[in-house]
Amino acid sequence: MRLEFSDGRIVRADCSGGDADKLRRILESDLGASYVGEWSIGCNPKVLQPMRDILFDEKIAGSFHLTPGNAYDEADNGNRSKIHWDLVQIQRPDYGGGTICFDGETMRIDGRFIPSDLHGLNPETHAGPAISP
Repeated sequence: MRLEFSDGRIVRADCSGGDADKLRRILESDLGASYVGEWSIGCNPKVLQPMRDILFDEKIAGSFHLTPGNAYDEADNGNRSKIHWDLVQIQRPDYGGGTICFDGETMRIDGRFIPSDLHGLNPETHAGPAISP
């Protein structure tokens, strides 16, 4: 899936598998559906693979979580929609890698935080076994 943003709104959406029209219909279902309701960086070193439980999956070490649509009251950004679609992208090398940049500064590559003041969020700084599904 590829989502292109402009001024905080998804302005272009595409995906493989022939479902691009369905994807666009979901994101056009109401005004709030094409805005972000939630966004976070997953860094729980105990959760390393999808468990099919979004409360765990959205925290997978080396992932990020993006939700087009409605914001929940617990973390309200004001966006309202009948859609709340939790998406998780794992960016560790074993899942294809990826990079997160903010304002031109690289923050994370392949699931590892780059700035020295964020190294404490990298998985090896936490001991103990991972949680398995």
